[in-house]
Amino acid sequence: MKKPLIGTLAALLTAGATALAGAPAATATTAATTAGAQSAQAGKVAAVTFAGTVALSNCSGSLIRFPASAANDPALVLSNGHCLETGMPGPGQVVVNQASSRTFTLLNASGGSAGTLRANRMVYGTMTDTDVSIYQLNTTYAAIQSSYGIAPLTVAATHPVQGSSIKVVSGYWKKIYSCSADGFAYRLKEADWTFKDSLRYTSTCNVIGGTSGSPVVDAASGQVVAVNNTINESGQSCTLNNPCEVDQNGAVTVRRGIGYAQETYLIPACFGTGNKLDLTRAGCTLPRP
Repeated sequence: MKKPLIGTLAALLTAGATALAGAPAATATTAATTAGAQSAQAGKVAAVTFAGTVALSNCSGSLIRFPASAANDPALVLSNGHCLETGMPGPGQVVVNQASSRTFTLLNASGGSAGTLRANRMVYGTMTDTDVSIYQLNTTYAAIQSSYGIAPLTVAATHPVQGSSIKVVSGYWKKIYSCSADGFAYRLKEADWTFKDSLRYTSTCNVIGGTSGSPVVDAASGQVVAVNNTINESGQSCTLNNPCEVDQNGAVTVRRGIGYAQETYLIPACFGTGNKLDLTRAGCTLPRP
């Protein structure tokens, strides 16, 4: 995986890890209508832009909502588990409900800074089966819409589709990569970590360090279908920065220069009313502590 770039994970560098990768106040109805920076207008989905993405100190991320989120719910930010300020979770480790004061630069459509958002809690983080971190902010979607005119991106609750056009939107580098969903890896192994059912890019999404945590946006729907997390850099097999695919029969495939993302459709089922994490909810299959 593309490790974070800047000093918050200096300990990992020491351990030998190498570079990974003024609007009016909105009502609940208005926020629901505008939620997702790529909302439909006149029957068309708006072009994918930087609106709703964020830059972390060392990674990329996005301001997100789930299909059932409400305007006055605490807002959430999505990134990678390996981007946590506390370091990469070990295999089998799941971190939940930890205090955090992390800040995020919220971007507007052109990639400029719209303002600064602050977390009050790291809700969920893991590198087991997937590679995600979810932060709760100290403000709501409605307040963000009112202050900055920025709506969150919606996380799709359905599996991404092979062959679909996708955009990997890096808030850190302010760069948008365009490619297609080439397919899905049954298991993706990288060093000590194993990810399940990972989305594989076609070659034009040649992501680099700092793009970790970028939302993978379906170009047709404008919804988030995955979170960017790794690429095979040098053709090695199953090593750090060189993930390998393992099929149901144990056969290993190495694809040099090909990047991957972790699907996000499983996440909405784990959040209930008020954007509250509940790993015991029916349909929630995210790893538990």
